[in-house]
Amino acid sequence: MGNAQDLIDRRRLRRKLGFWRGMAILLVGLVVIGLPLALWSAQGKGTRGDSIAMVRVEGLITEDEKLLDLLADLKDDASVKAVILQIDSAGGTTVGGETLYKAARSIAEVKPLAADVGTLAASAAYMLAIASDHIVAHETSIIGSIGVIFQYVDASVLLDTVGVTVNAIKSSPMKAEPSPFNPAPQEAKDMIGRLVMDTYEWFVALVDARRPFDAAEARRLADGSVFSGRQALANRLVDGLGGEPEVRRWLEETRRIEKGLPIIERKPEEDGGLGWSIFADARAFAFASLGLDPRAETLPEALFGAGGRGGGLVSLWQPR
Repeated sequence: MGNAQDLIDRRRLRRKLGFWRGMAILLVGLVVIGLPLALWSAQGKGTRGDSIAMVRVEGLITEDEKLLDLLADLKDDASVKAVILQIDSAGGTTVGGETLYKAARSIAEVKPLAADVGTLAASAAYMLAIASDHIVAHETSIIGSIGVIFQYVDASVLLDTVGVTVNAIKSSPMKAEPSPFNPAPQEAKDMIGRLVMDTYEWFVALVDARRPFDAAEARRLADGSVFSGRQALANRLVDGLGGEPEVRRWLEETRRIEKGLPIIERKPEEDGGLGWSIFADARAFAFASLGLDPRAETLPEALFGAGGRGGGLVSLWQPR
């Protein structure tokens, strides 16, 4: 009887030891896996201490909700003492530029904001750059292309060639004009011209307000021309030449940011693979370059709209 009870006790003890051994292994596993993740998260979100956030703005500029969310988070993050926008873009939609400009200005109201231009900051990308308090570019960067463009497709000759006729019943002559199915009437061209010039005046006013020259100089520089970094500095479109070290120097010497703070790249949340992202950016850029809706998923949707949604204005540098 005693031997049987001893056997039962030993089995109970082994079960208890096995349970606690399993718990110990689980705890060690959590520490091994969780600690690097916590450190990575802290580095990415600036929770390990004060830092300078760097945000890349590249490719076609559109209404990027994830990027806007990131900028809003950086504005409210007390551990982020300054923000650097690293810009390399030919521009994009005017609404995309406007929304990013306003989000950037919101940051600049509470903490230093600088722009570090790489190869290119043109059109809507320059609109974003002037939201910062200090713009640095390389000597051979391409800067400017201040202006607005509206492009539309006239496929009427092609349709005639293949024998396709498109008819429309409209509530008024200017509805859905200019149309890709027919040559644009002069009234439609005048209407679009007024739209383009109104947006252009708004863009020039931003440049006048944000750069250290008067309205006449802003208008002179806003003829769509692009400038090298050296020319842009001479024309006061940028504030200095260089890169990240020059931006850091300005932050530390002019804005009194603590010396030696780490510059940590912050990225918007991603929900797609790299291949799809590259394909989507290329498609959007191609559509915008043709004056089509960059949000369109297919060429017919870009040409004819989706759910009645038409195209829009773009501020995009397009060398020919």
